[in-house]
Amino acid sequence: MSDLGEWFRSIPLITRYWFAGAIAVPLVGKLGLISPFYLFLWPEAFINRFQIWRPITATFYFPVGPGTGFLYLVNLYFLYQYSSRLETGAFDGRPADYMFMLLFNWICIVITGLAMNMQLLMIPLIMSVLYVWAQLNRDMIVTFWFGTRFKACYLPWVILGFNYIIGGSIINELIGNLVGHLYFFLMFKYPIDLGGRNFLSTPQFLYHWLPNRRGGVSGFGVPPASMRRPAENRQGEGRHNWGQGFRLGDQ
Repeated sequence: MSDLGEWFRSIPLITRYWFAGAIAVPLVGKLGLISPFYLFLWPEAFINRFQIWRPITATFYFPVGPGTGFLYLVNLYFLYQYSSRLETGAFDGRPADYMFMLLFNWICIVITGLAMNMQLLMIPLIMSVLYVWAQLNRDMIVTFWFGTRFKACYLPWVILGFNYIIGGSIINELIGNLVGHLYFFLMFKYPIDLGGRNFLSTPQFLYHWLPNRRGGVSGFGVPPASMRRPAENRQGEGRHNWGQGFRLGDQ
């Protein structure tokens, strides 16, 4: 248990709380401590009955069962891996900026969920984070099942197809990819590559709550270090190789 606790404490702060919530809330629903009925995002209940907690619980909850357990575990792994990599990579020392990215993506997903009558938001938010990581490390070569290798920029779409095979739907993954693309375009692509204005900036209250851990300005609107490194520093780094961390068939 001490090793497990030490591993848990080693997870970056924001990812740690997100990961813990993604385990605790489904467990609460599985044990029947709270009826899953109150954990889904029901637009009518949220809008007409003012059950304002539903967008939050729907982000953490996933109905774990014989037919969904594998999909849940795979996406829980994605959460841990790619949220940790973003928080300690492109957003290293800037927890407020990372929290803002999560909040922006979450708000977009909640709005989409209400408009499309989506009941669960866990997978779209995870996929939006994975998409941002893949774009910031787009030239890195990653390895998927059966030794297939491709650039990281294709990873979200490969996983979309993978989740379709094991889950039977691509709506959650597609929305997550589109929201991740919206954030990446507004934060990096448009102001940096296209010379446009910066439409997104981290609110100051987040810097008071989660101050930078090193000196300097927040850096929002400036490409993160991972985008400015030479290409050779982004390719072939074993600790960032997706396949070395995710070979589901390995023992």
